[in-house]
This record gives sequence, C-alpha cells and structure tokens, in this order.
Amino acid sequence: MKKPIAWVMDTTGYVTEEFKSHPDVYIVPLNIHFGTEEFIDGVDLSNSQLYERIKKATEFPKTSQPAAGKFAELYEKLQEEYECAIAVHASAKLSGTIASSTAGAEMTGFKVFAVDSLALSYGLSGLIERGMTLAAGGMAAEDIAAQLELETKNFRNYILIGNLSQLYKGGRMSGAQYYLGSLLKVKPIVQISAEGELVPIDKVRSHKKAVQYLIDHAKADHEKYGIDTFQLMHGNVHAEAESFKQEILKFNPRAQVQIGDLSSSLAVHAGEGTIALMWRRPVK
Repeated sequence: MKKPIAWVMDTTGYVTEEFKSHPDVYIVPLNIHFGTEEFIDGVDLSNSQLYERIKKATEFPKTSQPAAGKFAELYEKLQEEYECAIAVHASAKLSGTIASSTAGAEMTGFKVFAVDSLALSYGLSGLIERGMTLAAGGMAAEDIAAQLELETKNFRNYILIGNLSQLYKGGRMSGAQYYLGSLLKVKPIVQISAEGELVPIDKVRSHKKAVQYLIDHAKADHEKYGIDTFQLMHGNVHAEAESFKQEILKFNPRAQVQIGDLSSSLAVHAGEGTIALMWRRPVK
C-alpha cells in the first residue's frame, strides 16, 4: 500500500534537522555558481563556506534552480511509494524552481500539488509544517495545497540587510545608493511582499534603530494578534541572533523563538550579518 503524501521542498527554504531526518520529506538543492565553478547547495558547500567564498570572490556568485530533470528523477522514485506529493517552493518572483518542479511532474505523470510559498526561508518551511499538521488531521492532499496557498498571506517578515556591498554587486542597488548608504551608514530594511517580491520598505540610520524597527513590528503583532512564535534567520551571526532573541523575550517572556541560518538564496544577495525576523499571523 502506498503512503498518502510525500513532501517536497527546495533549499531556498529553511531546512531544519527534523526535515533532514523525516522519512517523507524530500529536499531538492539549488546550485550556487562562482564563475565557472558550480556547487550543490548544502551538499558540497556549507553556509560558512559560502560566506568565505563570497569574501574572496572577484565575481559575484549566482544561484540557479534545479533542472526539471532532477525533479523528474525524484518524482519517478516517489510515485512507486506515494499516492501524490505536495511541493512547496520559493516565490516564483524570486526563483524558477516551482516551474522546474511542475515540469518534472508533467514529465513523469506523478500527481504533484505545487504551492508557491510567495516567500523564502522559513516562509516556505513553515508551510510544509502546517501542511503536515493538516494531513495528520485527515485533510486530503488537494485541499491541503489549496489551504496552504490561502495561508501565504499570513506570513510576515522584516529583513535587516547585513552587507550593502552584496546588494550592490548583485545589481539590487545602484552605485549612488551604495555610496550614500555607506557614507551615511544607512541600514536598509527589505521585505518579501505579499506578491512574493523582495522590496525595500525602509532605511534606518543606525544598527540599533534598525533592530528596534524589527522588534517594534513583532511587538505590535504580538499585542494585536497574540503572536508568540517567531523565527530569527541570520547570516552567519548566531551570537547576534541570540541577543536579538533576548529583545523579543523582553516584551514576550513566553515567546518561542527559533533561530536558524538564512537560505543560500538570501545569503548570496543580503550578505553576512543579515538578520530576518519572521512570523505568521493566525489562520482565519
């Protein structure tokens, strides 16, 4: 007898230790390119190695989605064991991974419900966790996928960019913006919008004020919606993330704060030192 649902995600999401060891979760890695060198995200290039290479690189690194054939190989295997799969991927506005996943499913004829998370990092991973909860409650796969698409609108995120030069090298910031930002020590804050795009939302003049900006938004949603679960994703600055966690606990001592590494897709563009604070508003 086949198992009901396989869960598929890519490495733009936050890959937890639980996901790595879960028998029904399958992770398809993106590729990272430094000039002519290609690495498989999370397989032959760790996050710490990524930051070291970025520091030394003369050419800006790039990421690319897995080929449709990679997904086809996986889905050929899964259809022997599962009735269907629910695949949650990075925002289509930021990556072509969901298109590759859908194409791979069509090549095999395996039933795959592909969900555009309209997010990255924990915004993607949280939907997998939510889907598993719905499945444990007996909801059918098709209905779970539809529900997850509805719940993308509940995701909130505020990202404090750690390295302006990374945004500049990656073409996300003009030379004039980079010069003025560096001169004035401006800390840009960006957000993955409700449409799944990475957009600037504010500029703050000091790191301390930028941290407070993120805390204030988290506190506001805690007071309005009772939010007590947060995710802190960081770019190779675990100690700072721990300090940030303590600031959250000051206004909500019972808060559950999960700390983890930024996905490579964000790390490549946002750079070392980036902090992203994320949470989900209640399901309506």
